[in-house]
Amino acid sequence: MDANHISFKDIAIIGFTLFALFFGAGNLVFPPILGQLAGTKIWEANIGFLLTGVGLSLLSVMAFGLSGKPDLLSLSSRVHPLYGFIYTTVLYLSIGPLFAMPRTGSVSYEIAIRPFIPDDTNQVILILFTVMYFGVSCLFSLNPSRIIDIIGKLLTPLLILFLAILAAAAFANPLGSPQAPSGGYETQAFYSGFQEGYLTMDALAGMVFGIIVIEAIRAKGASSKRRILAVCGAAALISAITLSLIYTVLSYLGATSVPLIGYLDNGGKVLTSISQHYFGTFGGVVLGIIVLSACLTTSIGLTTACSTYLNKLTPAVSYRAYAIGLNIFSAVIANFGLSQLISISVPVLKILYPLAIVLVLLTFMHRWFSGRRPVYIGSLLFTFIISLIQNLGETGVSTFGLHEWLKEHLGLYAQGLGWLLPAAAGGLFGLLLTWFGIGRQVQD
Repeated sequence: MDANHISFKDIAIIGFTLFALFFGAGNLVFPPILGQLAGTKIWEANIGFLLTGVGLSLLSVMAFGLSGKPDLLSLSSRVHPLYGFIYTTVLYLSIGPLFAMPRTGSVSYEIAIRPFIPDDTNQVILILFTVMYFGVSCLFSLNPSRIIDIIGKLLTPLLILFLAILAAAAFANPLGSPQAPSGGYETQAFYSGFQEGYLTMDALAGMVFGIIVIEAIRAKGASSKRRILAVCGAAALISAITLSLIYTVLSYLGATSVPLIGYLDNGGKVLTSISQHYFGTFGGVVLGIIVLSACLTTSIGLTTACSTYLNKLTPAVSYRAYAIGLNIFSAVIANFGLSQLISISVPVLKILYPLAIVLVLLTFMHRWFSGRRPVYIGSLLFTFIISLIQNLGETGVSTFGLHEWLKEHLGLYAQGLGWLLPAAAGGLFGLLLTWFGIGRQVQD
């Protein structure tokens, strides 16, 4: 079957599959809080958020199609095998037990349980809930079943339908008007939204999901790299439009909610409060059930992906042992609470994301510099150093004046993108080394 015969229906199916992979229920909590903080600068902030939360995520998928690599470990090993091992492992742990898996439990609790219990029982109920939630997640990951696919295919449309009804109610009868921006959104709304998009972790997940999408395209008949990229681009566009519409609506809901519900500390509370305002307790219960089930499906998928990767690295430890261990660890971490969990993840993501962005860009430019390893090493090394210094400085750790000096003298540093120029400089330096015969080996 020639790739030219791939129907629009098949492309649409792949596009919505890609959307479903990215749109974990946890992503619901970030646009509403962005909207609250951005206020009247909501559209500027939303564009920044969409660039990283949507655009970069889909570019990471397309990078796989262009590279021809079978997985993230192979792709990142273009830098160096040791780097590939470390980066891939840290990324899997981040989208698994360190942040993303616990977050599914925290989001579920925040939206499905927390609004309906008294404050004095909060911590006890949270502990009981996380034990049961991750117990079920572990059970299903140990015994894969089509019920997970059925739940996912049923709940994603229901969640979108509920959000569409909620959006229609909000546009017909707005909660209020956007307020003045606060925090970093006052002066740097675009850049603040750009970094808020890191929290979705979708660009990182895209580096894991990419091969799934590429294989789905090949299964439809595409064989050449050009055809695969063409179909991937069309499917990515469908996914991007859908994600962008949903994120924009959620940001708008958050921006208009402040006059009625005030500023809240996480997006789960914002979304629940809005839902209850329009549809009462029934609306809150329906939203909670859908989000709980969707989060559980995401957790099962992440458990499976991470356990499979770790078992591949160390076959002496069984898949079953990893699945149990990951869920126990995630249950413990989830008890920190959603707001605390998000704040803990920010410094790590501010290092992982720049590295992911640069790796994706280098993948697209691979042929331009003939895949010379020093270009990869120089670019990613400079990116890591600047990102590390900025994160240490922002968290109050002494950098012996480097953080302050860079903020004053390095372009885009104050906006959180100080790694961009050094990444380019590091790549050029690596290319210069190859001209002198150093590291001229070509990576495939």
